[in-house]
Amino acid sequence: MEERLQKLLSACGVASRRTAEGYIEAGRVTVNGSVARLGDKADPARDRVEVDGKPVRPVGEHTYILLHKPRGYVTTLSDEKGRRTVAELVSACGARVWPVGRLDLDSEGLLLMTDDGELTHALLHPSHGVEKEYLVTVTGDVDAALPILRGPMSLDGVPLAAAGVEVLRRESGGRACLSVVIHEGKNRQVRRMCAAAGLEVRRLKRVREGTLVLGELPPGRWRHLTGEEVARLRGG
Repeated sequence: MEERLQKLLSACGVASRRTAEGYIEAGRVTVNGSVARLGDKADPARDRVEVDGKPVRPVGEHTYILLHKPRGYVTTLSDEKGRRTVAELVSACGARVWPVGRLDLDSEGLLLMTDDGELTHALLHPSHGVEKEYLVTVTGDVDAALPILRGPMSLDGVPLAAAGVEVLRRESGGRACLSVVIHEGKNRQVRRMCAAAGLEVRRLKRVREGTLVLGELPPGRWRHLTGEEVARLRGG
């Protein structure tokens, strides 16, 4: 059965659809020896599809990993600046997995990694609206910031869905710990929201994404998702 190449590559665990489109545009994908173009289709049972000269084959079972990303690691598979990457932390998992979404260098917490391109596409699509919960330690006038954080906000000219923001505790030195729940995944979104409300983020930790919960997993460690967790991510 013919499928668009980016969908086929993601289903075979090569890369997410978005990344696969980049491979195609860069001329790295061939079908039966001819350089592919965006919009091309192929039948894996009939056609020879290659990326960088290596044949693409369907994977039997996908890999799903929950990583507790520590601070100081970038959410990429490689880094031109020589910084530590999350790929190093999961190198022993036995599969080539990529991160679903991002956590910036100074943030920590739950990071889903997989070689399932279809699930990646579904979770990252704006219509999916996956809730993400963060524990955020801030300094500043929290009482003045709360109405701003809970009210209508926009980033890059795009309105955001209303965030759920609660004060979990107030600490010494003018610090407070907030629970912030958002539905988008814009670059440094929580940090930028806090800055717009006059707060400075001292620490940011993602503790939940959809139905996945970080729990007691130590920083730098990872575990495989259970079948039930994967089914819930798929909406089952």
